[in-house]
Amino acid sequence: MNLTHAEIGKTYTIREILTDDAELNEFLFTLGCYSGEPITVVSHFRKSYVISIKDGRYNIDENLAEAILV
Repeated sequence: MNLTHAEIGKTYTIREILTDDAELNEFLFTLGCYSGEPITVVSHFRKSYVISIKDGRYNIDENLAEAILV
């Protein structure tokens, strides 16, 4: 399941990042978004997701949310 189907407020563990784009993969890694890390969807508005990883909150679009499998 990807983040677009995640429940708001529930903590998941990232299983995999599905992307062929090296820059996107590197960007997600700099946020702390990689396999084994806990992630929480804080809120969802239209095609935008606020996620919590480690001690930070980030706003990502729907394309990034689809690439993160939990």
